[in-house]
Amino acid sequence: MRKLWLIFAQATTVVLAVLFVLSTLKPQWLRPMPAVTLPQTSQTSGAAAAYPPAEAGSAGLRAGYSLASRRAAPAVVSITASKAPQRHPETQDPWFKFHFGQRGQGKQTLRPQTGLGSGVIVSADGYLLTNNHVVEDASDIEVMLTDGRQARATLVGTDPESDLAVLKIELERLPVIHLGAADSLQVGDVVLAIGNPFNVGQTVTSGIVSALGRSQLGINTFENFIQTDAAINPGNSGGALVDVDGNLVGINTAIYSRSGGSLGIGFAIPISSARLVMEALLRDGQVARGWIGVQTRELTPEFAEAFKLPLTSGVLISGVLANAPAAKAGVKPGDVLTKVGTTAVQSPAQLLAAVAALKPLEPATLALQRGSKQLEVEVMVGQRPKPGPLQDTER
Repeated sequence: MRKLWLIFAQATTVVLAVLFVLSTLKPQWLRPMPAVTLPQTSQTSGAAAAYPPAEAGSAGLRAGYSLASRRAAPAVVSITASKAPQRHPETQDPWFKFHFGQRGQGKQTLRPQTGLGSGVIVSADGYLLTNNHVVEDASDIEVMLTDGRQARATLVGTDPESDLAVLKIELERLPVIHLGAADSLQVGDVVLAIGNPFNVGQTVTSGIVSALGRSQLGINTFENFIQTDAAINPGNSGGALVDVDGNLVGINTAIYSRSGGSLGIGFAIPISSARLVMEALLRDGQVARGWIGVQTRELTPEFAEAFKLPLTSGVLISGVLANAPAAKAGVKPGDVLTKVGTTAVQSPAQLLAAVAALKPLEPATLALQRGSKQLEVEVMVGQRPKPGPLQDTER
């Protein structure tokens, strides 16, 4: 019995020693083999499925932004705008005909100019948003949907100063995009640009919001752009900028480019601004903006010091138009305008936006600094005239 016990003890010691060595040098040898489950076949009917169900959310991760694209893309259309051919101004001059003859007579030498762009269906009634420069001076506008349907569009109204236009088509069962909240966007949010670049067909590109409130770019009179690095190219103008849920947050308008293609700097008009313009065009046929009739300059520290002004922020009034609302209210060149109503202004761009937001034919209060005196004057706001030579400096 003693001998058997000694043999058992020695064997146990050897086994433990071997296990210790393996666990130290080759631990993977001691791990259990994973269970193997065969795929379900007709011979194993009623058995549990061989592959485990996907974890919650994994399908969304695989899908990327396809859901946003499926929601928004059907409401983004391609626009072809045709313009009447331009004739040489002297083709009807008898002397021109005498010297150059009737060249090309009987042949189609003049062809309509065509422009390509995109648009977004925002109403089941057939109203579309696009850019003014897409349809400007067009004599014929054709719209093509993603389902292949085509329709001739009617121009409802345009606003060149914001570069927006509203079209209408007569079709049934139109896909309509959902309007999002551009004001809730933050830098770094993912956005998709949808349009018809270079007429290759509808294209979806992705990127992020690179900046908000971009202005003074010289693109439009009124600028408050969303900047994005989602690829925007010629033909994308008037198309949709959407969030990850497929909601419309902007109308793609312009790009910064040295070659004509995307360099990752694109600009879109926020839908909050576009919606106000659309509502005004549908309601009044035009966008009525406030106007007081002044010309402005930046208030520089040098100017403030030279004229011993007790402030360094505001907008310098460099000129006042005769008989304009500001002139009638007593505003003079050399005044510094600091507030429009309750809105503080520190740059000509801010003043332009603040005055434009005023309702025409209603009074407003302007806060001024005239030398060492602070003044408040009441002005009867006028309606901003159509764009002219002074549109960049006249408020």
